[in-house]
Amino acid sequence: MKKILVVDDEKNIGKAFVQLLKRDYEVEVNLSGEDALKRLDGYRPDIVFLDINMPGMDGIETLRELVKKPDHSPVVMMTAYGTIETAVEAMKLGAADYIQKPFSNDEVKLLIRKILELNCLKREVAYYRASSQTEFSFDQIVGVGEELEKVKEIARRVAPTESTVFIRGESGTGKELLARAIHYSSHRRHGPFVAVNCAAIPEEIIESELFGHRKGSFTGAIEDRTGKFRSADDGTIFLDEVGDMSLKVQAKILRVLEERMVTPVGGTEAHEINVRVIAATNQDVEEMVKKGGFREDLYYRLNVVPLHVPPLRQRREDIPSLAEHFIRRFTHGDTKVTISKALINRLAEYDWPGNIRELRNAIER
Repeated sequence: MKKILVVDDEKNIGKAFVQLLKRDYEVEVNLSGEDALKRLDGYRPDIVFLDINMPGMDGIETLRELVKKPDHSPVVMMTAYGTIETAVEAMKLGAADYIQKPFSNDEVKLLIRKILELNCLKREVAYYRASSQTEFSFDQIVGVGEELEKVKEIARRVAPTESTVFIRGESGTGKELLARAIHYSSHRRHGPFVAVNCAAIPEEIIESELFGHRKGSFTGAIEDRTGKFRSADDGTIFLDEVGDMSLKVQAKILRVLEERMVTPVGGTEAHEINVRVIAATNQDVEEMVKKGGFREDLYYRLNVVPLHVPPLRQRREDIPSLAEHFIRRFTHGDTKVTISKALINRLAEYDWPGNIRELRNAIER
């Protein structure tokens, strides 16, 4: 049963809460902020209803102390008419919401459901983030080859920094997996990881996808759009296949990297962004620079920490462990499903032009 703590010096308020909620919730009442803080030392209710106007330690003082506690309960401030400004101040201090006296039974029940649903959502997000950190750790990059180990070691060292990383390698070698491992091993791991396949976005809309647009800026722009760079704020943007971008888009990317500002298509206001950039390509960018197909200044901006992921044909020793890894994934860990040594040898003899992606698909079939 979910627990509700009511903190109010008016006894009739506490009694009203108990009477209203006792069938569905475990309700406890404290008559002062001091008593509530003592109780919360060994007790974690799902919601705290806290009155603003109390003798002694008032609601704001109590809230200031309560939010210092790690993993504190969400707090709903109870306010009388004329103290709405104080309730807004409480929200800035960390209160989840407020409710104005006199309130109806339906208002209280609706607010409780809303807070509990939000709590559930926060737990799911926390679980997803924790799972992502495990799923996309460097340990999940399967392989024991010397060249791959060197790549992983450099990536581990650069992950905690803010350096731009440029990952090179053929299609299907696991460039995005490496980029995610860098992100989830950095201090930005709680922020978003936004992957953009630059080769898959039509030229006419790529600027809108990357930088956003204002409503009415072009045919079909029926609402404002944030864009990938702003969506990645406080996190990492992964620009895959940057070699496929036009020179016009390359120039705009360079400007964003230099100024750390993004202006939506059709807009005049620039928005500051805080993103780390990891780029990747399967092309010979140095040759593209020589031929004028890729901006030299952008190349140097991206190529701060270069990493090269070797193709599977150059790390045949990893094929058995990769095959085993995919079998376990597709059979949900069933150890009864095995692969014969003869088949392993056949897999190791093949060149795998599609690299790990091709091997994965072959195992799944």
